[in-house]
Amino acid sequence: MDRCNYLADAWLTWPLFLYRDKVFEQQKTFSDLRKNIENLQKNSVTSLRTLVNLGSEVYMQAEVPDTQHIFVDVGLGFHVEFTWSEALNYISLREEKLARQIEEYTHHIASIKAQIKMVCEGIRELLQLPAEATLQEPIF
Repeated sequence: MDRCNYLADAWLTWPLFLYRDKVFEQQKTFSDLRKNIENLQKNSVTSLRTLVNLGSEVYMQAEVPDTQHIFVDVGLGFHVEFTWSEALNYISLREEKLARQIEEYTHHIASIKAQIKMVCEGIRELLQLPAEATLQEPIF
């Protein structure tokens, strides 16, 4: 029955793991942006030279004469101009929302795993099979 549990668990929770991983990536992106803004503030950077991704990993040198205002991708292809403090406030709000989403996905995954375990245990009892310890051999 452990194999049933393992396979059903992997099959039913896989999409949720993918969604949660995407949220983790977004969280890391905002964390990196926050650190970059804090470094700009700490070092009092007023202008900089950088590489800009034009798409398909094609980069171009760019000079930013005023770093006091930055554009932040807020989703759906929209970019909003923020000051550093406004951007940090926005990032804090987004990080809180992403943390809640991660918590919801984690709770949902745990709930599905518990239901799978209960169903597999019910099947085992109906078939009057002895309880298995743990999976000793690889499935594939």
